[in-house]
Amino acid sequence: MNSCPQAATQAATRGVPTLLFGALVGIAVLPLYASQVMLEALDASLHLHAWTALVTALTMLGYAAGLVALVPLVDRLPNRPLIIATLAAQVVCLAVAAGAPAPLVFLAASFAIGVTASAIQMLVPAAASLAPPQARGAVVGNVMSCLMLGILLSRPLASLVTRYLGWRGFFLADAAILAAATACAAPRLPVLAPLGRPSYRSLIASLGRLVVTTRVLRRHALYQALLMVGFNAFWTSIAVVLSRAPFHCSAAQISAFAFAGAGGVVAAPLAGFAADRGYPRQAKYAAHLIAIAAVLAAAWALTANLPRTAALTIAAVSAFTLDAGVIADQTLGRRAINLLPAESRGRVNGLFTGLFFVGSALGAALSGPVLAQAGWRGIAAVACAAFTAAAAIHRMHRSERCSNQPRFE
Repeated sequence: MNSCPQAATQAATRGVPTLLFGALVGIAVLPLYASQVMLEALDASLHLHAWTALVTALTMLGYAAGLVALVPLVDRLPNRPLIIATLAAQVVCLAVAAGAPAPLVFLAASFAIGVTASAIQMLVPAAASLAPPQARGAVVGNVMSCLMLGILLSRPLASLVTRYLGWRGFFLADAAILAAATACAAPRLPVLAPLGRPSYRSLIASLGRLVVTTRVLRRHALYQALLMVGFNAFWTSIAVVLSRAPFHCSAAQISAFAFAGAGGVVAAPLAGFAADRGYPRQAKYAAHLIAIAAVLAAAWALTANLPRTAALTIAAVSAFTLDAGVIADQTLGRRAINLLPAESRGRVNGLFTGLFFVGSALGAALSGPVLAQAGWRGIAAVACAAFTAAAAIHRMHRSERCSNQPRFE
């Protein structure tokens, strides 16, 4: 179990504001999705050719590998040096990517960037551990705001920086900013050390058992996986829809649309606050209903032959609301799993993210063929079906009564 003397914990809580964790998380997550808007520039510079399409996939594959191979170490090693070492390794990988002279060097660096970005899932439980259970939702919500803001802004920021500084400039700038943030945070990170020291092999072997035996983890990962199907289908397709007739939006206008959607991060601290006040289930159900209403409004706005300005305005508000629903659900899920016993907190955080990434990948994979065959209405139907399934399953779980397990849901 992660523990430290009460006085040290209180001092750490005062010395490590949530903003510090949030800043590190937001910066570390930027390169996970940034390459999606750099593919043409990367191909022109490095002559990646057929490998170009694999850049983002390799980064995400590396992230998945980090969730399985690195994040469980939170339950075995002192957290401060582990987090610092992983963030420092990410800085090195970003610098290598920035200076990559050949395709294989850049592809290897892309994979390594994903692996080391798993530090994100070390920082979230570390931040949660510093708050008492009755305030953990607010802390997780604030950190999640920065995490989701980093994800949602990574593509428009990368597009903007690449336009003026080139793709090498983006990776170099991210490395410099992350290095500065890590140096500032290093002496202020909490001193958390597991009481036990299980072997690395036993930690990895326990992952499957945790999924099978931890109902809270399974349920919240399922809700978020379903929401991520719709979320990724929506955001992977919306740029294509807006660029075509009748909207003909420019790259700058599409970026502005993405910035509007990013405002949905305000839902994270609100969801955490509601859960801390005793309404986690009501907040989660509301998040699901909000997401359903948002995708229905977006479907109508972009297919109803409305005036262009009205259609885009309604769609932007819908994107904001959809993001708010998905982000609120994820915040509530992270709060729930961070109320589980501390000895497995690193592993359950990694598993939670890894499991809902399956839904994220499915949504991205479905978007291309669905958009080609059924257009925007088809994308909206996929998203609405996924959101409705999450709401229905959660409603079913709400009706169950469990006497042998805390009701975090």
